[in-house]
Amino acid sequence: MREPNAIDFWRGLALVTIFINHIPGNTFERYTYSQYGISDAAELFVFLAGWSIGIATRGRDGQAEPRLKTVLRLLSRTIEVYRAQLTVMLIALAMIAGTALVLDNPLILEWHNAGTFFADPIQSVVGVVLLSHQLGFFNILPLYVVLLGIAPVFVLLARVSRVAALTLSGGLYLASLVEEWNLPSWPGEGDWFFDPFCWQLLLVLGFVLQDWNRESDRLQLWARRLMPAGIVIVLVGIVLSVLELRPDPLSVPEPRLIFTFDKTYLSPARLIHFLGVLLAFQAVYRLVAPRIGPVVQYLARLGRNSLAVFSMGSVLSLGGQLVRFWTGGGLLIDILVISSGVLALGFTAWFVEWRSRKPQPRA
Repeated sequence: MREPNAIDFWRGLALVTIFINHIPGNTFERYTYSQYGISDAAELFVFLAGWSIGIATRGRDGQAEPRLKTVLRLLSRTIEVYRAQLTVMLIALAMIAGTALVLDNPLILEWHNAGTFFADPIQSVVGVVLLSHQLGFFNILPLYVVLLGIAPVFVLLARVSRVAALTLSGGLYLASLVEEWNLPSWPGEGDWFFDPFCWQLLLVLGFVLQDWNRESDRLQLWARRLMPAGIVIVLVGIVLSVLELRPDPLSVPEPRLIFTFDKTYLSPARLIHFLGVLLAFQAVYRLVAPRIGPVVQYLARLGRNSLAVFSMGSVLSLGGQLVRFWTGGGLLIDILVISSGVLALGFTAWFVEWRSRKPQPRA
């Protein structure tokens, strides 16, 4: 297994944050950085996925791997994520149904859009397979499936011209903001919580910046120069979040999504704030890694096994929600739920790596 690095560290931190934030109302949610800014861990997770694609699609010598191998690699990962989504959806539905039976409370069947499934299972099963029927808090992996599915287009185009890839991605992003393009939900009404037409920009941005960083030191030079601007953006985000200052969607000019803090469409304010966070915290890993070794090891292990950890975290967060509902919550329950969940995430990462170890040859 590879040694801890900044990418795995930050991805691990994003996974822990997402787990905590997916248990709404718990005591520790208020201490996550999503409570002190416009963007949150979802942006970091998608951006790092793009950065990781840039690393994975090049050999150890830094040369781009053959095009067909890149397409097959991304297709294989897409299938893997799709399989994970179907698995966690089935487990989540079983958990909701089981809790409703145990507590004899049919209202639990309505949790997180699950009511559509139990009311109309025939159409809903088709919707689950098509990714058009999603439960609340189980909608990041469908986004990831679509982004990985279209990633070969941008990866291969970037090998010809990074500017062309960013132009295509940025054009699709702006058109989606103005026209409000999104994928429809079915059989229920509405659209996807994460609009892939907008969120693809973060994936492409991560890939292109990694590619640029590999070839030149200019990116790091500009990042250091812009660090003060990033700090200012972070401070502004803290003020806006603490004071709960948000633009009124009914009073902003058209196209309204350009002026709001909308998460579904990754509005420009969220994108700018996230870039500010990247600039402001770019040197943190180098400072903390030598001082908090065990924490770095733990988070990096999570990041190395992000799909398994994220899938387990989704199931555990739903379990945490159900436990808090059953018991009424409280500080002690939150400590038990969060601490046991964090330990379970670590065990999941360890178990995945243990399974992948090659057996030592006998003497």
